Amino acid sequence: MGKNLIVILGPTASGKTRLAARLAFDLNGEIISADSRQVYRRMNIGTGKDLNEYVVDSHLIPYHLIDVEDPENEFNLFEFQKRFYSVFDAVRKRGTLPVLVGGTGLYLESVLCHYDMPEAPVNREKRNDLMKKTTKELQQILCDLKPRLHNTTDLEDRERLIRAIEIEMARTTAKKKMPGKPEMEAAVFGIQWDRAELRQRITNRLEERLQNGMMEEVANLHAAGLNWSRLESFGLEYRFISEYLQQKTSFDVMKNKLATAIHQFAKRQETWFRRMERKGVAIEWIAHDDYSSLKAKVADSLK
Repeated sequence: MGKNLIVILGPTASGKTRLAARLAFDLNGEIISADSRQVYRRMNIGTGKDLNEYVVDSHLIPYHLIDVEDPENEFNLFEFQKRFYSVFDAVRKRGTLPVLVGGTGLYLESVLCHYDMPEAPVNREKRNDLMKKTTKELQQILCDLKPRLHNTTDLEDRERLIRAIEIEMARTTAKKKMPGKPEMEAAVFGIQWDRAELRQRITNRLEERLQNGMMEEVANLHAAGLNWSRLESFGLEYRFISEYLQQKTSFDVMKNKLATAIHQFAKRQETWFRRMERKGVAIEWIAHDDYSSLKAKVADSLK
């Protein structure tokens, strides 16, 4: 029995979106995004949506889980998994091929490893109580709830820390059975570049985005009502550019620090993918942008 889900993953700037779009065009597929920031509207350049890449031979490839939430609101792992299952079922019912593409390891892992995700609505009273605690106390609470904590970034940001505690509390107290998951057999392909080549691709793309309005995008989001703290929570581009716009650093220092941070982020993504392999997710790696090889291997997996 062939696979019913194709996954294309890779670090930032690896060209996975372009390859996935061509694949969807050739195999009658639809794209499902696994990117934790591209879900937000009005955040285009900094999140690297590159929506022009979804147009292949003048044909717009259908895509999902992009531009589905306003940046003033929260979008979390539970919401992603729930929406992914809904979209996956809908795409399958249309007789088209779901192609999941992205670089957010936790989002990818949540569906490939069938995470049980409890619904964890915000309890304002409990949240106010948590907000009174020190960061160290919050870290200890989370570690007690989840001794095998692997996503240590949750320990570095108070907002993420409190949300992680709420989710773990919901998980331990959930009494209802988790909703059923669709029958899913995934073939997973990773886009792999030589480290030096990937670094150059990252540097070139950053330069292009800075020239094409990324700073203006951040400034416009702030002018529309997003405070600096919220903007900084959206990741590297928004964090460093927000600091520059607040005149906390010079343009050259900001650009150099941002480039270094993105290079480091790409390494962390690769580390996450290797950890997924150790957890049993079979990833077939494709060298560079070898579309012919990718297409042939995907076709084999669908037989």
